[in-house]
Amino acid sequence: MAGVTQPKDRSHFILPDLGEGLDEAELIKWRVSVGDEIKEHETLAEMETDKALVEVPSPWTGTVSELCGAAGDMIKVGAVLVRYGDGGSSTEAVRVESPQASETAAEEAGEEDAGTVVGSVSGELTVSDRFTRKNEEDSNTEQVRGKSLATPAVRRIARELGVDINLVAGSGRGGRVTASDVHAFGHGGASETSPVTTGFTPQAVAIPADLPPVDAGNVVETIPFRGVRRKIAEALDRSVKTAVHFTVVDEANVTDLDAKRKEYAKVLGAKMSMLPFVMSAICKALKSHPSLNAIVDDAQSQILRKDAVNLGCAVDTEHGLMVPVIHGANALSIGQLGQAVGELARGCKDRSIERERLAGGTFTISNVGSYGGMFATPIINYPEVAILAVGRAKEKVLAENGRMFVGNVMPLSLSCDHRVVDGAEGARFLNTVVRLLENPSELID
Repeated sequence: MAGVTQPKDRSHFILPDLGEGLDEAELIKWRVSVGDEIKEHETLAEMETDKALVEVPSPWTGTVSELCGAAGDMIKVGAVLVRYGDGGSSTEAVRVESPQASETAAEEAGEEDAGTVVGSVSGELTVSDRFTRKNEEDSNTEQVRGKSLATPAVRRIARELGVDINLVAGSGRGGRVTASDVHAFGHGGASETSPVTTGFTPQAVAIPADLPPVDAGNVVETIPFRGVRRKIAEALDRSVKTAVHFTVVDEANVTDLDAKRKEYAKVLGAKMSMLPFVMSAICKALKSHPSLNAIVDDAQSQILRKDAVNLGCAVDTEHGLMVPVIHGANALSIGQLGQAVGELARGCKDRSIERERLAGGTFTISNVGSYGGMFATPIINYPEVAILAVGRAKEKVLAENGRMFVGNVMPLSLSCDHRVVDGAEGARFLNTVVRLLENPSELID
């Protein structure tokens, strides 16, 4: 994980990057109070990132003189989280920094020692109790010839807004580009002589000022968009505003495959769903239709086709939808795919899954059938270009060569990014998946 600058005088502790590329985290609960004497590695607070519940330890021993935030606050990476002093009263009021103050602190973080955070314990992803400080150039800031000076978090914001950060004039210390500079540029703050980015890069859109009024009466609960739910909302919003969705649907007669599934279950001595078989069919179909095993780099106006299939599998949890990734799924057997699905699902539900296993997907499958659904219009897991929703298999009366019979039919719904995948190719890919599911001898080799 990327480190952040920590002060040499140890008068305050700056929130580190709790996950690769994160720019903020939600403060869930303080584990210390003002006036407490704490030791190095003792937990200061519980924070929630987009996917994980994280314990943040103190990098050194000292007395807490100020807690810079309250439960529910979004704290910027690089903002002051805790201040240390010679002592303090436990009844002293906790100061809550405004988002603007937190952002300013994040942008003006010093240029001394860098800290690194890693680790996990007992069902929760945690920050390790070791902060390695090194006397070298700040690893959280880069300045290369022809490039602007900015932190990774600010660069990430620029990518999400479709802004070329090298065109943004920095107002921070030493000409550093701040998050405010990027937002101003993305909302039209650039001069008329500024170059214009090319391609179909999505541009930031301001919230309309003429939104209809909201009826706030009879509200039983107010749920803020925070944590996993906020990240889900942001990801879906970005996908529908960027990818040009189209959906094609079909059905597969999986009667023979269901019999083969039961045989596999007996051999393995464990329950086995249809999902690993569908995953195997997807991997084989992607080999014949490589245009769907790709991601879009909108910032560079490029389509990046992938070799290995990194198969994302949508998992419903009490914290919200999560999409863990089975890396190199095309190299795994059906039994190995089934085992991987179980491990990822457990990791998502108890929040112990590593962050690296939640990124890097090239194609996603969503099993809507596990909750009784049939057909769907799934939203692409951007920047991927396709997602397949699998419905619940049901018995239906079928006809073939003038003969009627009862078969087990599985509904399939494929959504693709029409900028990358033509409608005909999407239909051909789905036909290949159907053929493989209907002919287990081809699927199981």
